[in-house]
Amino acid sequence: MTPPRAPGLLLGIGLGGFVDGIVLHQILQWHHMLTSTGEYPMTTVAGLEANTLADGFFHATTWIFVTAGSFVTVREWRAGRMAPPWRVHTGNLLIGWDLGFLAFGAALILAGALAARMSPRFASPR
Repeated sequence: MTPPRAPGLLLGIGLGGFVDGIVLHQILQWHHMLTSTGEYPMTTVAGLEANTLADGFFHATTWIFVTAGSFVTVREWRAGRMAPPWRVHTGNLLIGWDLGFLAFGAALILAGALAARMSPRFASPR
């Protein structure tokens, strides 16, 4: 029987987000959700308020992934499916963590490409 992958993937996405949010946003304060836009700098009260709100929504989303992963884990266990070996479960956690960051990166690439495509064309000076 193939061990279920969904619990590890969901938990990995959620836990990876928690590591990013807690370590990088709060403890090290390297970045926040909106600081890279330039419109909400961390150096102003309004910018910090907007970033804190966006970080809160990010943390709520990661909590939803962890909750979903927990529910799927219990469902699989109650259905009598064998739990995966620790190595498989840890691998799925790492895959889920990376999938979350890759999806976010893909969304940023798409948004950047759309923004670049929608910008007015500059005439070359002659």
